[in-house]
Amino acid sequence: MIDQIKKIKYKTGFTLVELLIALALAGMLLAAVAVAINASATNYEQNEDIFKAVNNARQALFRMTSQLRTANTVDPNAPSNECTMITAAGENITYRYNSGDGKLYLITNYDSTDSDYVLCDNVTAMNCTKTWFVDDEDGLIKVKNVQISLTVASDDVEKTISAAATIRRNLN
Repeated sequence: MIDQIKKIKYKTGFTLVELLIALALAGMLLAAVAVAINASATNYEQNEDIFKAVNNARQALFRMTSQLRTANTVDPNAPSNECTMITAAGENITYRYNSGDGKLYLITNYDSTDSDYVLCDNVTAMNCTKTWFVDDEDGLIKVKNVQISLTVASDDVEKTISAAATIRRNLN
């Protein structure tokens, strides 16, 4: 009878080997959960960074297209990385992409004493395509519309956004 009690007593518990196996499995499971949480946090940060870059580029495009729509004139000979215009308020301004520092600048050409305003960071490319015509009345080249595309980057992710504006003063 005492032998039977001893056998039952030993059968109801865990052995040291079983406890070590359970501990190893729990450790691997916790390590997998930690890796998943870390990957999720890293992905969230990258998504937040590209969202901020795209949002800044959208705001810059909105500002540019708003001023283009009401501009008095737009320079048809400006290079593709810039857009120069005389605004409705009579200000001579240029939006210029500088590939050296990856920034989009607003430059006030009428006031050389002020510093250039950084409109957008993390820009990797900008293209301003101008459609123009020759005015029959005065023979001048006038820009009819401008298409702008901006490419922004954050880490290894690049996004391109585009906008277009028709210069209302030059509508026929």
